[in-house]
Amino acid sequence: MTQSTAQTLTNHLEEWSLPDLQAEAEELRKRLNRFRQSLGRFFVAKQDIIDLMTVAAIAQEPLLLVGPPGTAKSDLVLKFKDALGLNDEDYFEYMLTRFTEPSEIIGPIDISLLREGRYIRREQGKLPTARLAFLDEIFKSNSAILNILLTIINERKFYQDGVPQPVRLRVLFAATNEVPEQGELAALKDRFVLKVESRSVQEQHFTELIDAGLQSEVFKNLNQKPWVEGQASLEDFLKANRYLTLLFARKQRDKNNDEQNDRQLYFPAEVFRDFERMVKSLVRQHNIFVSDRKLVKLYKLFRIRAWLFTGGAVTRDDLRLLTYLGDTHNEIKLLRDEVPNLLGD
Repeated sequence: MTQSTAQTLTNHLEEWSLPDLQAEAEELRKRLNRFRQSLGRFFVAKQDIIDLMTVAAIAQEPLLLVGPPGTAKSDLVLKFKDALGLNDEDYFEYMLTRFTEPSEIIGPIDISLLREGRYIRREQGKLPTARLAFLDEIFKSNSAILNILLTIINERKFYQDGVPQPVRLRVLFAATNEVPEQGELAALKDRFVLKVESRSVQEQHFTELIDAGLQSEVFKNLNQKPWVEGQASLEDFLKANRYLTLLFARKQRDKNNDEQNDRQLYFPAEVFRDFERMVKSLVRQHNIFVSDRKLVKLYKLFRIRAWLFTGGAVTRDDLRLLTYLGDTHNEIKLLRDEVPNLLGD
């Protein structure tokens, strides 16, 4: 997809009205569910991660994959990208180090324009022109890269000659072997509302792992990609995002002619009370930091998960997303046990 084609797609999506999208919503939801379930067939015990990737991609919220080498983090992202049918120009991936320079991420300075006194980067093929990106070892990047990433993730823009320019990025996955404790990384970590562990599966799934791994080697050596099944496209994800955004903005009148917002319509009061109770328990009893921004993002993610899985209102099962709030390895482990306890499992 060229940049002009991508812009045409974005403009086209912005023309879709809520009635138009409502007419297509159920079929759209079915396609996205077929996408996540079909992709899960090519991994061993990774369906929960694929489900989370799908929710994050619809929400256009970044997702961090945490785990040691060899636990399929990169493979999950690459197959997700392939299954979407993305062209190379719509995808960007990079492994970051403390020596990574901005030119490697957002493009080199255009020397001919620099001679004219203009500080313009040639961003084609870099992060600003990608629709989906994967940044491996994201926390190993230096302060210059961190500042660029914060602007791109939070504001969807980067600067050309001091002028903010919009980026095309809509889906961002990142990975790390370790979750560092350094304070200067707190802002970047907070941008990743959800962080999920990709753990070794050999203890519980030894035989399945061997069989699936061998089959994966065959696919690789024969240059086959059977997971590219056309179940859903990037346009489907963008449409779902716009549909749900329009729903969030909508207000309706009840039988008493009182105005109701999205929370009143799609987040039952008893489930919302559970949400509040669980967050306060995690904050007060376990010192889990949950910023105000993260709370709002969580609401959006609950709603998107509920729509994707059931097509309806938020349920207590959707609150399981609280499992993925951890900012450190200890918090990730604690939440894995504590959230089910708070849900009464």
